[in-house]
Amino acid sequence: MDIRELLLDVASTYDAGAGLKKGVPGQELLRSVRGRRLEGLPVGYKAAGYGGKGGATATPWIGVMDPEITEDPKQGLYLAYIFAADLSTVSLTLQQGVTSLEQRLGRGVRRRIYLRRRARFLFEGVPKDLVEDWNIRPDLKSEVDRARSYEAGSVAARTYGTNSMPPEINLREDLWHMAEILQHAAAVERALKDEETPDGPQAAVVSPKPEAKGLEGFRPKDGSDYLSHIPERTIKKSRSHEALVGLFGEYIEKRGFVPITKKMHPKDIVLRRDGNEWLVEAKTVKRGNPTKAVREALGQLYEYSHFLYEEQEQAMPHLLGLFTEDIKAYAPYLEKRGIASIWKTVDGWAGSPMAVAWGMVDEQ
Repeated sequence: MDIRELLLDVASTYDAGAGLKKGVPGQELLRSVRGRRLEGLPVGYKAAGYGGKGGATATPWIGVMDPEITEDPKQGLYLAYIFAADLSTVSLTLQQGVTSLEQRLGRGVRRRIYLRRRARFLFEGVPKDLVEDWNIRPDLKSEVDRARSYEAGSVAARTYGTNSMPPEINLREDLWHMAEILQHAAAVERALKDEETPDGPQAAVVSPKPEAKGLEGFRPKDGSDYLSHIPERTIKKSRSHEALVGLFGEYIEKRGFVPITKKMHPKDIVLRRDGNEWLVEAKTVKRGNPTKAVREALGQLYEYSHFLYEEQEQAMPHLLGLFTEDIKAYAPYLEKRGIASIWKTVDGWAGSPMAVAWGMVDEQ
């Protein structure tokens, strides 16, 4: 099911007056979202529908979460499609968790004031060009406190009329753009803490903790020495990374390549076809900036091809970088260094000229 179809189906079937019981079409549809494969989601993201707990909500919604940020909409930052109470509109919004604040702030005005201040702080920490057209407050057409808290907790949003829903490709582009905003906002959130003031808790900036180091200090003497220092536990793969590898494996197999991941550690994935081998390194692009992902892919592909092939006197493989999104100017940069690249798009896969020549992607 694609995004547009799902949103229109919810708008046409949801009935808050019908309650939560089994067999209610709108509620059944929302409950089914968690188990569906929703087309157009950014790599690694998960979706779930919510129609209320204890009673049907007036403002049903569909959460779209990056599990590396939060899988629990009660806390943390996540994306959501929230319907207005009259179902005339649905807003794609970057939301703050609301429910986890109840014990400390209650359900009324204090919680909404806290959420509005924090939303402003998060919004201002995101690059201005990303949120230039997203500075709106959704109107959910409800006086229920939960709905008003959703309005207050919205960091950025865009609203669609359910009678004038944009085409699917535009919805996907908006969602992927909002996913980039989410990554930046999550980085800002990590530098925040709450301080008590006479007006209640307010967000304040704290110094971020230094990032953990990897194997930067290790100096291998030869290939066997290198291999002995990269046991399974030293390489932690993110869920987005694993989702990317899984999606690509399904896709590339249909194009006549044999993807292999078992017993390939530390390689992410190896492709084989007609006696040729491709060494693939998969990377997640964070906050729309491919620089770090490209640097890591470049280094690891050269490193692995040297130690795991050349030093082992095996035939050298073709090199391929795999990314969660378009790496833009870095694609020709990698090509000049003998490395092809492929990336996930809103409606499939795209890649560099070498990837096209190998038959891995179609020419754009």
